[in-house]
Amino acid sequence: MKRVKYLFLISWMLVSFSAFPQSNGRETAFYEDQYKNLQVGFSKTTSIVFPYAIKSIDKGSADVLVQKAKTVENILLIKAAKQYFFQTNLTVITSDGKLYVFVLNYNEDCPDLNIKADNASGASRDVIFSLENENQKRIEQCASLALSKRKKATGLKKSKYQISIEVNGIFIQQDILYLRVVFENKSKINYDIDQFRFFIRDRKKSKRTASQEIELQPLYTTSASSVIPYQSLIMKVYALEKFTIPESKYLTLEMIEKNGGRQVEVDIDNNNLTDKVFPITEFNIDSFKL
Repeated sequence: MKRVKYLFLISWMLVSFSAFPQSNGRETAFYEDQYKNLQVGFSKTTSIVFPYAIKSIDKGSADVLVQKAKTVENILLIKAAKQYFFQTNLTVITSDGKLYVFVLNYNEDCPDLNIKADNASGASRDVIFSLENENQKRIEQCASLALSKRKKATGLKKSKYQISIEVNGIFIQQDILYLRVVFENKSKINYDIDQFRFFIRDRKKSKRTASQEIELQPLYTTSASSVIPYQSLIMKVYALEKFTIPESKYLTLEMIEKNGGRQVEVDIDNNNLTDKVFPITEFNIDSFKL
């Protein structure tokens, strides 16, 4: 009889452990801490705002639609392509070298509509970009250094209508050029910038041939301000991919006023560009913190 009771007890314990397996509390805690859960709907769009530009997106299922917002580099739009989709994931890499991981769940009634990715910082991982893709955070650090240094270039200034543009510093770090530009408004009217362009163009335009212009797009600028207040000056640094200027051409910085006629240009030839450039490595960038 005792033997039967003993066997019964052993059988009961095995069944209990089989029906109620032990959970790994550590793994669950890691999941909750590291991944941000998002509720996504079919008829509503979820927006995620990242602190830096989005470099890579990978979704775990075709049942969700994902795309960057138009004309914006750091906002991601998400919605369900299929109702009641199975739980899936989303991975995003940003230009500051961070990896974000989100778990997506279907919820038509109460979807998350506006999310700041800063709140999901626990999901970040350090990312090493390829050598061909300069890390955005590194560019920002160099631009901030170029903004603060005392070394100056001279002779690269143009004034018109009491508005002036001066390139008073040219710096380089690896394959990125940093142009420090001073905008001054001596008039009594604010100057609203409609366009500020960099392009390489011909020195002389033949009557029979069209002038060729190659526009350069800045990788980063230290300020997005589009107003030069009256009787004041502002300074910005623009980061551009490394380039040189052919002898028959020059670099033009062109500023056009919004709803106005005060257009100002300053030209830089290759001698000025190469003779006045300073390497940022001299400033010990590795010791600089934003």
